[in-house]
Amino acid sequence: MNALSLLSRLPEAAQTPLGAEVYFGLTKIHKTLSPWLFYDDEGSRLFERITELDEYYPTRTERDIFAEYGDDILEAAAGDFRLQMIELGAGTATKTGLLLEAAVRRQGSVLYEPMDVSSTALEEATIRIEERLPQVTVLPRVADYTDGLSASAQEEGHRRLVLYIGSSMGNFEPDDRLQLLKDIRRQLSEGDTLLLGVDLVKPESVLIPAYDDSSGITAEFNLNVLRRINRELGANFNLDCFVHRAVWNRAESRIEMHLESTVAQQVSIPGLEIEVRFRDGETIHTENSYKFTPTGVLDLLAKSGFHSEKRWYDERKWFGVFLAVVP
Repeated sequence: MNALSLLSRLPEAAQTPLGAEVYFGLTKIHKTLSPWLFYDDEGSRLFERITELDEYYPTRTERDIFAEYGDDILEAAAGDFRLQMIELGAGTATKTGLLLEAAVRRQGSVLYEPMDVSSTALEEATIRIEERLPQVTVLPRVADYTDGLSASAQEEGHRRLVLYIGSSMGNFEPDDRLQLLKDIRRQLSEGDTLLLGVDLVKPESVLIPAYDDSSGITAEFNLNVLRRINRELGANFNLDCFVHRAVWNRAESRIEMHLESTVAQQVSIPGLEIEVRFRDGETIHTENSYKFTPTGVLDLLAKSGFHSEKRWYDERKWFGVFLAVVP
């Protein structure tokens, strides 16, 4: 039986993206849930709070790179052309304002297309950017960027700069991130560019607190996925019976986030017509956040069909921003 035939035999709710992810993820031997499930409206708000935490270095470190090198980045991406900008997984686009400011300084006005699954986050981004930078035309798109850039039209005489910042690439498995970058490359034209933000390998003593903060915001963010399943699929997860775990997997060069069951229990998900059993100590693997070396990033870009143009780092080399061009 092929996957399509199997899916058609499942309850109606299991044929939706969320339902299918939960159904197949929680019926595996090793239970998983995809990190895109984090980003309902509440999850998006919690993530914005995470980015402001002292322990969470990626956002502020990347922001510092944009503040210092924004003009250089835009000049390297544009060459002799005007730019239009597309951002994948934009969220509230808090860091992107620095690049938009650089674009306005360079060319006076710019078209900016943020893509995200959260309409609330995009609305917040649009209002803030239009108030602060009236020279920016914002065309928000509520969409999963893994579905592609096909709806993004290239303006005549412009080059496209695709922003894939915030280390989001680290959430994908190696084969999946290669395919994603190949898909992006295929939809771009010669001279278009990709700006890739990448979290680099660093000591475990820095990594673990970034994903298990002392104030418990990341734990709440992780647990919110169960709250979402309760709300949207009628499940009866008791959040008090699960705890957040962050683990550094050195062999795979990734931080793993898990939700660990603190008791033996059974959870009902009526929308999917399933009962899910958990052993005491059993986990749901909810996220991987891979950390990279500069050499590994350059190799990935080359395999994806891009030519590496320039790259910028913070002074500690904790984070890297890589500009790649379509040859």
